[in-house]
Amino acid sequence: MLQATAALVTSGTATLETALFGVPEVVCYKGSPVSYFFAKRLIKVKYISLVNLIMDKPVVKELIQHELTEENLLKELTLILKDTARHQQMKADYATLWTLLGDGTASEKAAAEIVNMVSGK
Repeated sequence: MLQATAALVTSGTATLETALFGVPEVVCYKGSPVSYFFAKRLIKVKYISLVNLIMDKPVVKELIQHELTEENLLKELTLILKDTARHQQMKADYATLWTLLGDGTASEKAAAEIVNMVSGK
């Protein structure tokens, strides 16, 4: 991570870790159509990545299911590598994320945010 310029990251804690290392990323997730169908109906969240969930906004692009194509990957990766404004905004959002996670209780805060979002609080 310390040497990475950008990353294509699967959903999960890896998205948060990538952000905390300051690496611009695109979140990629594609599951079985049946699993996705049921998960989409059972779990109501705005985002799939921990970064976006904690920030409550689309900091990193999420390419989920049918959006995860070679063309979309190339487009989004090019944006975070070449678009200076996009790159700087992501870095600024990452700095805010660090502030939100703060004082060493990041795991507790991230878990609390996720529970709040899932429970609709």
